[in-house]
Amino acid sequence: MEHKPDECHCDMLTAVVDSISDGVLAVDLDRRITFMNRAAERITGFSQQDAFGKHCWEVFHTNVCKDSCPLKRAMNGTASTVNRPVCITNRRGKGVPVSISATLLRDAQGTVIGGVETLRDLDLIRQLHKEHESQYVFEDMISRSKKMRELFEILPAIAESESTVLIEGESGTGKELIARAIHSLSPRKDGPFVALNCGALPDNLLESELFGYVAGAFTDAKKDKKGRFAIAKGGTLLLDEIGDVSQAMQVRLLRVLQEKIYEPLGGTVSVPADVRVIAATNKRLDQLVEANKFRNDLYYRINVMRVQLPSLQDRKEDIPLLVDHFIDRFNRLRQKNVPGFSPPALSLLLNHSFPGNVRELENIIEHASVLCGGGIIRPEHLPEYLHGERPIPAVEIAGTFAEMETLFLVGALKRNNWSRKDTAAEIGINPSTLFRKIKKLGLKLPKDQD
Repeated sequence: MEHKPDECHCDMLTAVVDSISDGVLAVDLDRRITFMNRAAERITGFSQQDAFGKHCWEVFHTNVCKDSCPLKRAMNGTASTVNRPVCITNRRGKGVPVSISATLLRDAQGTVIGGVETLRDLDLIRQLHKEHESQYVFEDMISRSKKMRELFEILPAIAESESTVLIEGESGTGKELIARAIHSLSPRKDGPFVALNCGALPDNLLESELFGYVAGAFTDAKKDKKGRFAIAKGGTLLLDEIGDVSQAMQVRLLRVLQEKIYEPLGGTVSVPADVRVIAATNKRLDQLVEANKFRNDLYYRINVMRVQLPSLQDRKEDIPLLVDHFIDRFNRLRQKNVPGFSPPALSLLLNHSFPGNVRELENIIEHASVLCGGGIIRPEHLPEYLHGERPIPAVEIAGTFAEMETLFLVGALKRNNWSRKDTAAEIGINPSTLFRKIKKLGLKLPKDQD
């Protein structure tokens, strides 16, 4: 039996819609589902047969169904939705981040008969993004900046040696992460990694923490206690904030580093110091040496291999990578499905100076992930101090995807003095791709820019 022309046409349209990777579904005027393609079935976990006749919110369970349903807004004539990131809960109860677009559905006469919504699986996109990011990961650190990549290249050689290492960098730049990476790549990796913040303890406590003591060394010393040098035997000892150590303690540390032995408090027998020492500081030790606040001989003893960590201000191209990294971490810790940052929110981050460096960025992401409730992170979810003197009100982001993309690109271009080459490097795309986007969006750049 031959199909009628209308049946053939309908079958062909169904086959076409089923062939695309984005989910597509249609609803009637009551927002009951009348059609779902195969991609929508895969994303939601519902078959078309199971979903048919159900209200859209019974299938999606998104964080916007109750107050700002994109289909309802489109069908009420409020506004169409384009590429809005939300999180749906599939049939198995798993959160799936998706990007939703919604618009009216009209018949041949132009009468509104329902709505159409498309779903783009951001989880797949995120997986591809992670594969791309993997080339920027070294141990537990992530970076695409030139300075950090150069550091990653030399760390294995530094780790292989037994030389003392000095790590300098502002607070929050990740000095302990570097120290742990050196340890994990070294021949001592099977030994303990022990860290001590030298700047947090007065001399008498620091001495006992480092070298331990024997019973009777002082009034409360009822029994022997191991110090950090003993605990770290066969491994690595990180002396953090070594620039805050007193001159008297510097003398004791110098003897340990020179002679590889130490004596516990109250002890009379020297103990071998079988440890590799890594020192870290947020101060410029060379300047402290010039000011006679740090011993010259100790400085040269610990400054055999020197690692200088750049501030986050000097590696802003890493912010998008770090944002995704921290969002993934807090999603796992709190069983949330935050899709990511809106362009205006990301723009606020990229324009911040980050005096607290990576640690500050991590705190900001944790703050925002709590307030966003599982949806996309918007400017109003960020700490107040990022907004300057004019707080940004909690409003829906209006406008098309092209407008948001324009905002993002203009911000990136401005940060790079309108250099297309530097901008492309920052956002991780080919310069020719950026040129096509600029042309497509009709952006006007200052003359004489590359």
